[in-house]
Amino acid sequence: MASLKEVRNRIVSVGSTMQITSAMKMVSAAKLKRAQDAVTQIRPYAGKIKELLENVSGSINASENPYAHTNAVKNVLIIPISSNRGLAGAFNANIIKRTWILIKNDYKDCNVTVLGIGKKVQDAFRKTDYHIVGSDLPHHLNDLFDGMTFGKTSLVAEKIMETYSNKQFDKIILIYNQFKNAAVQITTEEQFLPIAPALENGIVKTSSVDYSYEPNKESIVTNLIPLSLKTQLHKALLDSTASEHGARMTAMHKATDNAKDMLRELKISYNKARQASITTEILEIVGGAEALNG
Repeated sequence: MASLKEVRNRIVSVGSTMQITSAMKMVSAAKLKRAQDAVTQIRPYAGKIKELLENVSGSINASENPYAHTNAVKNVLIIPISSNRGLAGAFNANIIKRTWILIKNDYKDCNVTVLGIGKKVQDAFRKTDYHIVGSDLPHHLNDLFDGMTFGKTSLVAEKIMETYSNKQFDKIILIYNQFKNAAVQITTEEQFLPIAPALENGIVKTSSVDYSYEPNKESIVTNLIPLSLKTQLHKALLDSTASEHGARMTAMHKATDNAKDMLRELKISYNKARQASITTEILEIVGGAEALNG
């Protein structure tokens, strides 16, 4: 059995850890509320503009739309979105795992490039053959999470779209955690480019809406489609941010509960050791007194 001093030191250590995890849980809960409000507000707009884009894309020839060409898929860009910090349960591990599954299975015969957003996923692929070193793609994407705005996201989306229109990549995939609630985050794989028309039972869905283009289709291509793609990337980042705070809040809540259980067991062990020590001292005193009387 550990000595009383060792048990006391462990009690102090676990108590300090519990205070830290409890504080981190409260901070994540406060940040989660803001992030959840942001993603909830953008979802209806992003969903509607994506639906409109799919319908419009179905009525525009591929030659008129630089973001819908259907070449053979040889060069693939995967954009996994993680966080800059850990202590969020399986949040980052799920993104890294899904990225490896795509590389090893779905696109094993393609030239794959990984453009990570978030320090954790960048560290995971930094020393692999899939990490980019010097290209037309944007760098320093970890800074996107510091004061995230649509303007900052748009600049990144424009550079990614430019690499596609220049035929540097044939397909671009987003991987991120979609926020459902504080306890549930869904790892989502989403095609960013080329723009795929809406499907229904594997068949291209025809729109029942007859669109009138004003001033013309060319303006729609040059304005609406880039705006929709920028919104799609921004929504994915907001979803990932809300999911990160939800995952961290849940992880810190469980860590705090585990610390409480451990603290309770340590206090029981300390009391048992203390009682045993007192009992031993009493027995020694009684034994010494008996020896003197004898």
